[in-house]
Amino acid sequence: MKRIVQPAELQVRNTPALARWLLGKVLVRTAAGGARCEHMITEVEAYHGETDRACHASKGRTSRTAVMYKPGGCWYVYLCYGVHEMLNLVTGPAEHPAAVLIRGVDAVAGPGRLTKRLRIDRKLNGQQAVPASGLHVEDHGIKVPRGRIKSGPRIGVDYAGPGWAEKPWRFWVEA
Repeated sequence: MKRIVQPAELQVRNTPALARWLLGKVLVRTAAGGARCEHMITEVEAYHGETDRACHASKGRTSRTAVMYKPGGCWYVYLCYGVHEMLNLVTGPAEHPAAVLIRGVDAVAGPGRLTKRLRIDRKLNGQQAVPASGLHVEDHGIKVPRGRIKSGPRIGVDYAGPGWAEKPWRFWVEA
């Protein structure tokens, strides 16, 4: 059973729970000529609103973060360290800036490698996560056993300070 995950399914207030739910879902990249590649999502990180000091929206709405204030179900793609594009799925209801960073899929570990491999760039920023955009999420009925889902602190957010840097909002599927 394959079905497209609808943007409305991503408009929730519990970003860590949604991040965990995304494990086992399939990221589908469709090229202009119609060729598809499918990869199971294996690692994610949750960023939850303006109060989350590790979230880009912690300093409020800016031209960079404006997309995070849209209703969930669109892509937030930004350049990190001037080198790597980072792929995030906006997840909150309108005006609640939350997103899930897609850190890895079955064939690729690391968010920078993932975007390079799937040819994802900022042209997708603000686009809906639907087939017409060329990038969407599908549910293939894969159920990752609870014992294989691990959690730990998010990576590279020491700047957020005590309490926020240690939050166990990174989730991954252990082999």
